[in-house]
Amino acid sequence: MTSMIRHVTIDSADAHALATFWSKVLEQPLGEDDHPGDEEALIEGAGLLFVTVPEAKTAKNRVHLDLQPQDRGRDEEVERLLALGAALVDDRRNSDGTGWVVLADPEGNEFCVERSAAERAR
Repeated sequence: MTSMIRHVTIDSADAHALATFWSKVLEQPLGEDDHPGDEEALIEGAGLLFVTVPEAKTAKNRVHLDLQPQDRGRDEEVERLLALGAALVDDRRNSDGTGWVVLADPEGNEFCVERSAAERAR
């Protein structure tokens, strides 16, 4: 039998605060047992585990998440995520509608927002 990925673990300064941000991004709940001040917080449906660590983020992520909006377009999703507290890192959108946007979560972890499936089908 082979191994499977159970979680993608994200180091953070405040696991609960960062997990709360991502819970809003993904519109998926935190675990019932997750509370402010906890050293771990889990978004089970997304397989994301946030862990509090003493070290600060110091460099570009070697692994990042690529988000594809499911019920809205890329640009609308970017605006929603910025309103939730994400920061714009790099705008790679092209005049023909292709491309993506690089954002960072409140702790500086980069992630991308790609076009929705409907936008890709055009």
